[in-house]
Amino acid sequence: MVEHWSPKPGVGRSSRSSRARLQISIQMKLKLYIEESYKELTQKVTWPSWQELQNSSIVVMIASLIIALLIFLMDSSFSKIMESIYGLFY
Repeated sequence: MVEHWSPKPGVGRSSRSSRARLQISIQMKLKLYIEESYKELTQKVTWPSWQELQNSSIVVMIASLIIALLIFLMDSSFSKIMESIYGLFY
C-alpha cells in the first residue's frame, strides 16, 4: 500500500514561494507603470508653448482680480446693509 501525501496549505515549495512570486509580480507591475507613464508624458502629452503659458497665466490673474473685486464689493455692501439693519434696533 502506497500513501499519497499532499502539500500542506500555505507551505512554500522548493521553487519560489507564493510570497516571492507576489513580490516579483508587484515589482514588474510597478516597473511597467513607470515605463508607461514616462512614455505617455514624453510622447503623448502636448505641452503648451512659452507664449501660450504666458497668455494663460495673464488670463488667470485677470480673472482672479475680477473675482476678488466682486467678492470685496459684495462683502462691503452686505456689511453696510447689516449695519443699517442693526442700527435700527440699537
